Amino acid sequence: MKFGIVIFPSKELQDLANSYRKRYDPHYALIPPHLTLKEGFETEEKPEKLTEILEAIAKEFQPIHLKFLKVSSFQPITNTIYLKVEKTDELLRLHEELYSEIPGGPPEHPFVPHVTIGQKLSNDEHSDVFGALGMLGVEHEEIVDRIHLVYQLENGSWSTYETIRLGKD
Repeated sequence: MKFGIVIFPSKELQDLANSYRKRYDPHYALIPPHLTLKEGFETEEKPEKLTEILEAIAKEFQPIHLKFLKVSSFQPITNTIYLKVEKTDELLRLHEELYSEIPGGPPEHPFVPHVTIGQKLSNDEHSDVFGALGMLGVEHEEIVDRIHLVYQLENGSWSTYETIRLGKD
C-alpha cells in the first residue's frame, strides 16, 4: 500500500491554493492542498503500526507555526509553482524524524516546505503563470496541531487514514 504523511493547512489557505490549483494543477481532484512531510512510500507495514509510530513521534512535537512567505517555483527542475513555507527548525526536525522512524527509504529531494498550486505546466504556461503569481503577496501565518497519514486509492486519489495530534495529550 502507498502512504504519505502531510499537513493540511487551514481552510483559508486551502481556499487560496485551490483558487489556483483548479486551473494549474492536474492533481487538484486527487488530494486537498497540503504540505508534504514524507513523500509517498510503499510498505508492507500495517497502517495501524504506522499510526502507532506516528503517535509516538507526534508526542515529541508541539503544534507547529507555518509562515507562508511567497509564491516560488522549482524550475528548472520541474515546472511546479508553490506557496513557499518558512523552513523552521521544528518543521525540519519533524520531517527528519518521520524519515528516520517510518519505513520507505530516504527522501528523494531536499526538504522544501511548500503547498503546490501548479504543476506539469509547459514552459510557456509556467513562465506566464509564475510571472503573474510571482507578484502575489502571500502573507499568511497559522499554527497547525495535527499531521495526517494518507493512503493512495486505486484511482490515484489520496484519502486520510488517520489524523494525529501534535504534542502530549
